[in-house]
Amino acid sequence: MPHAPSSQPPQVVPPSPFGPTPSVRQLAWHELEFYGFIHFTVNTFTDREWGYGDETPSVFTPTDFDAHQIVETAAAGGMKGLILTCKHHDGFCLWPSRYTEHSVRNAPWRQGNGDVVREISDACATHGLRFGVYLSPWDRHHPEYGRPAYTTYYRNQLRELLTEYGPLFEVWFDGANGGDGYYGGAREHRSIDARTYYEWERTWDLVRELQPDACIFSDAGPDIRWVGNESGVAGDPCWHTLRPDDLAPGAADPGILNSGHRFGSHWIPAECDVSIRPGWFYHSAEDDQVRSAENLLDLYFQSVGRGTNLLLNLPPDRRGRIHDNDVQCLRAFRKRLDAIQRVDLTHNAQASASQVRGNDPAYGPANLLDDVPEHYWATDDDIRDAEVTLMFPEAVTFNTIDLREYLPLGQRIERYAIYIDQHGHWQPIATGTGIGRRRLIRTAQCTTERLRLRVVDGPVGPALSKWGLYLDTEAP
Repeated sequence: MPHAPSSQPPQVVPPSPFGPTPSVRQLAWHELEFYGFIHFTVNTFTDREWGYGDETPSVFTPTDFDAHQIVETAAAGGMKGLILTCKHHDGFCLWPSRYTEHSVRNAPWRQGNGDVVREISDACATHGLRFGVYLSPWDRHHPEYGRPAYTTYYRNQLRELLTEYGPLFEVWFDGANGGDGYYGGAREHRSIDARTYYEWERTWDLVRELQPDACIFSDAGPDIRWVGNESGVAGDPCWHTLRPDDLAPGAADPGILNSGHRFGSHWIPAECDVSIRPGWFYHSAEDDQVRSAENLLDLYFQSVGRGTNLLLNLPPDRRGRIHDNDVQCLRAFRKRLDAIQRVDLTHNAQASASQVRGNDPAYGPANLLDDVPEHYWATDDDIRDAEVTLMFPEAVTFNTIDLREYLPLGQRIERYAIYIDQHGHWQPIATGTGIGRRRLIRTAQCTTERLRLRVVDGPVGPALSKWGLYLDTEAP
């Protein structure tokens, strides 16, 4: 069994934070790791991805809407929350907004008394999932889009969502910044200045005022950034820090968003958004194109396994339910992931380190093995090249490695290397750059009684909170 971490308070001053560090709301967001997107509107019934804005509310006709089935599907897949597209670019509102007639109030569904936002929010609360909202800045239906009056309308609607549907964990803003649309019958092209038109600072201030615990997502943050693609794949490395001064929603370099800035000025980690199907909205022609469980597992390792959060879209069908093919895929993915992570082989190890901060056991390497996020191994300030060795009572076989930094002290580790003892010789099996919130590493299957992690370089001493080992018995 591993040496137990000291129960005594530290006798040595802890390390000083390095660079930007996450806020309380960002730390809570990092813990979620995996949650869902729900795209559902008139497009579901017109078979489009982007509605033009001229759709009538009468086309919104789900035959058997079931918010609990949607949320239960997400929960069974291991998702910790759901973000609902309350209004997409077509301008149709899934709640009975007081500021427009273009909403569920004038749809035949529920005889005009329905509220998709309410039902999803309530179902999330019932099943223990967090709830978030997406309100498209672009509106192809509204006659005042592109003029000052629309931004007032937009913030009025945002206020409704922020005050009437309970606590939110994320408010999602994208960079859809105008183009062709219906615009109250004008049927024309309207352009806006992506950096100034929406008055983003005022909009974000409204979120801060009304939902202070919610993280704000956009290309520029301020809490979470887009990963720069819709493929669900983070850069390697994908630093949590960014220099956002020249960024705005819809006006950012995808390459920069994908990798971040190693020594960025702000903590703005990335979120990987991707759909379980080719499209974001349901199309029956895509029923046989749902991702496989193995593909979702690969995406998980390339998103969560690179320190980002994974936002997987689940589009309800015309019934208002998640299609059976999507349900089966998500459940199979969860079963596969749970089987990998069920047994952490390090729980039978003893850990030693080349150096411990002030020789204080409160910062010792046993902290890596106890599954307490607040515990971490740290070195003295001037020690930037250090090692931890695990010794097992008998040989263990593994092919998956889990590393996590202690984020309240910043992203400190530059490069790392992992070795196994093979007949008395240390053989490298993995190297990489950056760890951050979480680094999942797949290797060839290895069997050993000793394993070593070397922190090769960093601007300051490491602060590492977790080292896990797993065996994926179904790995190719």
